[in-house]
Amino acid sequence: MRRAALPAAGLVLIVFFGAYAVLGRNGVLAYGDYQRQLAAREREYAQLDQRRAVLRNRVALLDPDHANPDMVDEMTRKELNVVHPDEVVVPLKR
Repeated sequence: MRRAALPAAGLVLIVFFGAYAVLGRNGVLAYGDYQRQLAAREREYAQLDQRRAVLRNRVALLDPDHANPDMVDEMTRKELNVVHPDEVVVPLKR
């Protein structure tokens, strides 16, 4: 019985680490979940990158050296809530 204890303990360790390699948090079966998380993060990054491009364009239009007059007019009217009585405001669906 004593001679079988050491090989049995080694076998138990091998089985434990083998099972952890397959079923564990970083195991083979978790690889699919990591791929799904990566795809979700890449979609989120693409949306954020698109939003950043829109913001970068708006900032470029408001550059003090050569500001776009339409953009400046839009921003001041939005911030100050100023509309002339003879103007017609047409809301656009976004």
